[in-house]
Amino acid sequence: MRIVKEALAGTVESSDLLVRISPAEGEFSLVIHSEVQKQFGEQIRRVAQQTLQQLDVKEGIFVLEDKGALDCVIRARLQSAVLRAASVEQIDWEKLQ
Repeated sequence: MRIVKEALAGTVESSDLLVRISPAEGEFSLVIHSEVQKQFGEQIRRVAQQTLQQLDVKEGIFVLEDKGALDCVIRARLQSAVLRAASVEQIDWEKLQ
């Protein structure tokens, strides 16, 4: 999927995650701010990267502000933000698992 506009998904409430996406031609950046970075930073990054790979996202600027979200919440917020930011004619629902 190609990111064509800015998008948000989520909140900064406890146990949630706010995802901000911006288009970036030929650039990929994943920035994570988390209250639990020391304990779970690598897991958050792994889940985010896997989710973006499943959606075939190769460029864009992704900023995640984590407040202790579970993996399923990270995936859901990223998927929502990507779908809002991409120009998608038809959604391949099997990629959104």
